[in-house]
Amino acid sequence: MSGRKIPDAAGYDPNRVLDAIMEKLHLKNDAALSRALEVAPPVISKIRHRTLPIGATILLRMHEVSNFSIRELRALMAVQPGNPAAA
Repeated sequence: MSGRKIPDAAGYDPNRVLDAIMEKLHLKNDAALSRALEVAPPVISKIRHRTLPIGATILLRMHEVSNFSIRELRALMAVQPGNPAAA
């Protein structure tokens, strides 16, 4: 998927879940997040820029590392009403 963005209409905001995990784990930046999740830094960048969706494997890793439930993680990924990302 070189350069293709995930449609905004997908009702999906990956930054909310990444930021929530960073806050919960007291991480300073995406590099620290990539180390915590044991993924390469470009994976976090691609997720943030919506060129790579959060798949099942990384969702499970997020759950293991953060202790957020899968339901909580999925709710964090959903675009919230009034959120500028929804536009």
